[in-house]
Amino acid sequence: MKILFICKYNRFRSRIAEAYFKKINKNKKIRIDSCGLIKGNPVSKTTISVAKKFGINVKGKTKGLDEKVLKSIDLLIIVADNVPKSIFKKFNRKIIVWEIEDASQNNKKDIEKVIKRIMNKVENLAKDLEK
Repeated sequence: MKILFICKYNRFRSRIAEAYFKKINKNKKIRIDSCGLIKGNPVSKTTISVAKKFGINVKGKTKGLDEKVLKSIDLLIIVADNVPKSIFKKFNRKIIVWEIEDASQNNKKDIEKVIKRIMNKVENLAKDLEK
């Protein structure tokens, strides 16, 4: 099974979801990736340092979405609250929408709050996939 986490720019929400799922995933048959509708600017230093407190590594380049990636996945998870589900319907993939708001890239408390929410969603997803 291949899961793709999507947000608007792949510089926060989808990156956190991807990295955290990889960290807790015990099923090696599940492959995880993330990208943004648009390839965004690099991840902010504040986001990197806050994520590191949770043991999550989000360093690296952002990735943009392409049709090849969408055709290769089994499950699409829209992490963001500003990405419309309707644009993916033609790919006939299972879609889950979490609608998580973005955080200011310089506000540590906002970033922590969103990271905790994403971690909770990822933990529930992992439990559901074990069944």
